[in-house]
Order: sequence, then structure tokens, then C-alpha cells
Amino acid sequence: MIEGQVAVVTGGGQGIGKHAAKSLAEAGVKIVIADLNYDTAKSTASELNKISETVAIRLDVRNESEVRTTFSKVKENFGGIDILINNAGVVPHFRWGIPRWPEISDMPFEFWDKVISTNLYGTFIGTKHAIPQMKERGQGHIINLYGGGDTSPPGALAYMVTKDAIRTFTRYAAEEVRSSKICMLTFSPRFAIATETAPEKAKKTMPRPDILGEAFVLAAEAPMALSGQCLAFENGKLVKEVPAD
Repeated sequence: MIEGQVAVVTGGGQGIGKHAAKSLAEAGVKIVIADLNYDTAKSTASELNKISETVAIRLDVRNESEVRTTFSKVKENFGGIDILINNAGVVPHFRWGIPRWPEISDMPFEFWDKVISTNLYGTFIGTKHAIPQMKERGQGHIINLYGGGDTSPPGALAYMVTKDAIRTFTRYAAEEVRSSKICMLTFSPRFAIATETAPEKAKKTMPRPDILGEAFVLAAEAPMALSGQCLAFENGKLVKEVPAD
């Protein structure tokens, strides 16, 4: 049971992150919404506070000093972190009709750096600073977000470099903390989802975050036997996600 535990959800102000935070709150988890957009974080925290104790914190996951300070505040106010969902990321949303990202020969370094530092470094930094608190508490769950992208037409290069790296990062880091009873998973939504900021056409034709149901609750309750794996939600349960060719 995860009731009474403490979860930090990065990028939890909207979209999949908000769904994750809400489903955990409904399971009795105390929630910290850590988001670069403080306005959406506050709005979501206000909504979820009616369900379970929830606070909002502005956080740039690329900034290690900010992450260290934020996680220290969580420990001071809540006692420590039990669940970390590394959800914050730069996502292409091509299926919303958003233009394809630049091909590598035309890609500004600053664009590449933003995607890599947010998605991959943000996951690394958050994981790094959550682990000591979880070790103190004798257990923990770290859930990292995976996503897919086709090789053709081009445009998904930077995104998929980070997501495949996160999957590998999770698999290897999971072994480093297995003896501390910290379960690390990669979670794959499996398909493109229309969130609050999607165009109306996408919202009418694509699934919304609630299609993920209790996936994040199940991930936060996952046994150590699943640690290191990439999982998806299917027919009300978590299943192993098979890499695309």
C-alpha cells in the first residue's frame, strides 16, 4: 500500500504528469508538483489538495542546485521522498500537427542541448538526489517516462536519443540500488496522447491522459522483481514493453 507515502512528480502541472499526480493522490499519496511552469503547478496543486495533501514548487530539472534544494525542502516538510516520477521533458507532439523538429544538419546546438538536458539530464539529476532519501526510508520507487518516435519522416532524433538513453539508464541504475529496495522502472504510454495544450482536433481524435488509468499507482507499488524493466499499461495491469525494431 502506498497510502501516506510522498511522491514528487516533475512536470506534474499538466498532461501525463498531472494524471500521474492525480491517480497517486486518489490512492492517498502526498504530492509535490515540481514544474517549471509555476502557474500550472499551483493550479494542479489546488485541485489535488481536495483529494490529498499537495504542494506546488517551481523547479527546473536541468538545474542540479535547484533539484538539491527542492528535494531537501520535501524532506524537511514531508520526511522524505518515497516515489519519484521523472516526467518533465521536451516532447515533439508531431501527431498534434506540430511541425517536425530540425534534421541534425540544421539543428541549432541550443535546441539539441535543451532536449538532452531536460529529458536525460533531468532524469539523472532527479534520480541522483532522490536515492539518498529513499535509502534512508528503506525503500522507494523511481518511475522514468519513455516514449516512441518513428525514424521516418525525420524529426524525432533528439527526442528518441533521450528516451532510449533513459531506458538504458534505468536498467543499469536499477541494479545499483536493488539492494536498497529501490525499484526503478521505465514507463511507456505506448501511444501519442492529447493533453490540455493540444489543438482541438487532436483532442477529438486522440486518447487523453486518463486512458492510462491506474498505471502510475501500479508502478509505484511494483515489486522489486520488475525493477529495471520498461513497462506499459494494458487491460488494467502493467506489462513488459518490447522495444521497437
